[in-house]
Formats: sequence, structure tokens, C-alpha cells
Amino acid sequence: MVFSLPPLPYEPDALHPHITKQTIGFHYGKHHAGYVANLNRLINRSEMGEASLEAIITDAGPGELFNNAAQIWNHTFYWNSMRPNGGGDPSARFQRALADDFGSVNAFKQRFAAAAAAKFGSGWTWLVHSNNGLSVINTDDAETPLADNMTPLVTIDVWEHAYYLDYQNSRKEYVQAFMQHLINWEFAEANYNAVGG
Repeated sequence: MVFSLPPLPYEPDALHPHITKQTIGFHYGKHHAGYVANLNRLINRSEMGEASLEAIITDAGPGELFNNAAQIWNHTFYWNSMRPNGGGDPSARFQRALADDFGSVNAFKQRFAAAAAAKFGSGWTWLVHSNNGLSVINTDDAETPLADNMTPLVTIDVWEHAYYLDYQNSRKEYVQAFMQHLINWEFAEANYNAVGG
């Protein structure tokens, strides 16, 4: 199987000024595209030549194959976790779901933002659904909740290349911009509804 770089769900300048076209150009056009190129090179030398991205993530085990497949999946999910003119609050129904597990929408926002700002090193912060309901988790490097039988609802990339050109070393400012202006509540709720939430 040959993997392709999934298209962005918006134009490269659509998230400006919160994430600039320059950052998208490097992050999507270089990093994300690089994972696709690496996976296509690696897959030809593996026994998983016809496997889907999700199958590689769940079955390949630690190593380069997993890392590149997971980073393709994570990044595609991240682009969809944002939208132009995002932020604000979710629908009343999803607000109730968040309130059930976090106490309130604001409590969720605070927990998610705090987890993303405090994540040490490279990785991701996720809102996930599991048998225990909704929770916020951090993962390291290329790790993804898919490998742990959780359903991701929304994510923020906290690798430095996601924000350094726009925010330098202020990850907290980047996280605030994500929460206030970019988070795609419709995408999160659609993922929640897909698992019968």
C-alpha cells in the first residue's frame, strides 16, 4: 500500500493569526509529509505492506514503522481538531457530556490547557472517550490513544515545531490560542457521537 499526505481541511492561511501560514508550511508540508515519505520507504521492507494505517498502529509494535504511521494519524487528527473561527463553547448536548465527567465546560478547558502546558518534552494532549467516560491524557512522542483502545475526540500537538515559529518558547500562549480560537467542537462531538456518546 502507498500512503499519501492527507489534504488539509482548510487553506494553509486559514488559521491566521493564531497559527500562521509559515508554521503550516513547515509543520504540514515538511514534518507531516516527511512521516508519509518515511512510512512508504519502511513499509516496502516490512511484512505489513498491505496494512491500513490503523492496523500498523495497533499491530506493528514499537519502532520506526509505528512511529511514522502514528505520526501521520496523529497529525491528520490534529488538523481536524482545529478550524477557522473555532473556540467558544460546544453544543448544549456536548456541554452536558463534559460537565458529567469534568464538572463543567470551563473545568474541562482548564484541565486540558493545564495538561498541554505542563507536558514535558514532545507529545500530545487528548480528550478521549473510554469505558470510564471522558478524560484528558498526555502521550509522549508518537504515542496515540488508538493503541490503548481509547477513542480520541480532539487533540493538540505540543511538539515544539507546532508552535515555535509563532510563539517561540511560550507553549502556554499557543495552548490558550488553541482553546479560545481554534478548537473544533463539531469534530470532537462527531467523534463522541460515533462511539455512542
